[in-house]
Amino acid sequence: MLLKKYKSTVYFFIFLLLIPFCLKYLNNFRNKRFLENLYFNSPIFFLNKKICKNYDLLKNKYLDKTISFTLIDNEGNIISEYNSKIARLPASNIKLLSTGYVISKYNNFYSLKTELYKDNKNNYFIEGSGDPDLTLNDIQTLINNIKFNKIINITLFEVNRDLYWPEGWTGQDKLYKYGSPITKLAINSNSSGYMNIQKLKDYIYRYLLAKFPNSEINIFIKEFPNDLKKKKVLIKSINSNPILSLVTLANAESHNFTSESLFKNASDTWNDNSYQKLYFWLKNRGLPIKDLYISDASGLSRNNKVTTNLIASFLHKMKFNNNYEFYASTLSIIGMRGTLANSFLNSKVNRKFFGKTGTLSNVFSLSGYLYKRDKIYSISIIQNSSIIDKNKILNLLNDLYEIEECK
Repeated sequence: MLLKKYKSTVYFFIFLLLIPFCLKYLNNFRNKRFLENLYFNSPIFFLNKKICKNYDLLKNKYLDKTISFTLIDNEGNIISEYNSKIARLPASNIKLLSTGYVISKYNNFYSLKTELYKDNKNNYFIEGSGDPDLTLNDIQTLINNIKFNKIINITLFEVNRDLYWPEGWTGQDKLYKYGSPITKLAINSNSSGYMNIQKLKDYIYRYLLAKFPNSEINIFIKEFPNDLKKKKVLIKSINSNPILSLVTLANAESHNFTSESLFKNASDTWNDNSYQKLYFWLKNRGLPIKDLYISDASGLSRNNKVTTNLIASFLHKMKFNNNYEFYASTLSIIGMRGTLANSFLNSKVNRKFFGKTGTLSNVFSLSGYLYKRDKIYSISIIQNSSIIDKNKILNLLNDLYEIEECK
């Protein structure tokens, strides 16, 4: 009776268990991709330990107790590791996880929107979604659709000021452009020209007063517009760059505002600073989340804790995601693009590593994909120390490329 009751569940799990074997024998690319994506979204994660002693000399040469390291080969074997299950502060390597979540939720050509609405009483409303490239020209394009009236009322929708910054961002961070507040209507986000909501309000007021000098202009700032959605008519919309472009900005250029904004849109968490959805998304894919703590989507928080075992495992499982090629294309490329553009320009590893750096005081991390002899290796390295030597970690990456594989 009990078996009959749960028969469908038993069949489902048997099917999931058979997926890895099916993947080896399917020749049709579409069917294979479907099963691979099914495996990615399943709570099952296959990882073996097949330590290759060829790497021991490198570990002894480059690694110490302040460094964690995990290397997974193309077949899903951990072939080298060191302190891999110690939870450390990852800095911007947390973006690898949060952008993976984002790219799994959206069509690659989806855009964030900044919109002008009007209700049946001629009141106007502007609602944004954290477009990191939003400019004053875009705002002008919107408000140029406002018609003359003796009284012009405009409401700007924005998040609560208490939610401007995630937990763990220091007061010092908030003084610099890389720590600009995470808001829906940010102008020139993450730059020295950042404009907050109050300055935007003043700008719109002056612009409309010059256009309609005989009108009474009233501009209000209000939080959380969801309850008014059905009462408004869309007048004009400004689209952001496509999601793929924004994820590239977050990963290759390590743009904090963009990574936070993308995650808040994908997880629908503008009304709070919670990252539980990312935590459970990773957990529900069978990934090793022991000791994981996520406090933001960008890595600027000093409260984040993650293991290299998790990051390398995530990178490996991400290869089964439908959007893997797009995801990998958003990363920095050593010697070519992003934060790794000026590294190892004349080395054999040049253009062979797609990854993400992370830098904070006492933190350096480097994780990504190493393309070697037609195989893709997933790597994660994190150092937490008062003495950071980035060149040592980069040299380790170079030597990993050069070393002979175990057979």
